[in-house]
Amino acid sequence: MIRTATPADVPVIHGLVRDLAAYEKALDEARATPGQLHEALFGERPAAYAHIAESETGEVVGFALWFLNFSTWRGVHGIYLEDLYVRPEARGGGHGKALLRELARICVERGYERLEWSVLKWNRPSIDFYESLGARPQDEWSVYRLTDGALAELGAATV
Repeated sequence: MIRTATPADVPVIHGLVRDLAAYEKALDEARATPGQLHEALFGERPAAYAHIAESETGEVVGFALWFLNFSTWRGVHGIYLEDLYVRPEARGGGHGKALLRELARICVERGYERLEWSVLKWNRPSIDFYESLGARPQDEWSVYRLTDGALAELGAATV
């Protein structure tokens, strides 16, 4: 079962985010607090959205956290999937596909023309799964990121 996350889900979402970070070998980079997640998802001006995957018994087994992006070329919004994670013991049960299906349904319903995400190049099981659904890598693009000191330095620079 897939459902929209509620404020009561924030602690489990926080735990799943940390599980995902550990899986991606970057737990030390996962600094978000439950309070920050609550504000981002349910604050006065939500910046992100989440869906929860539950087992037949109602146990939370995965989540998708996403936000809107915008294509100047298409002139419409799209969804950027920030995190998709299913607990290892629940993988293969269709939860990841169901989460992606729900996001695709939202795109179609709202007239969004893209559903995009990033995947680590070493994560072959996820790559194979995404490609089985018809997703294709955007190999001609490279992702760049400013964080920490470099971001602070550039942001403090005067023009």
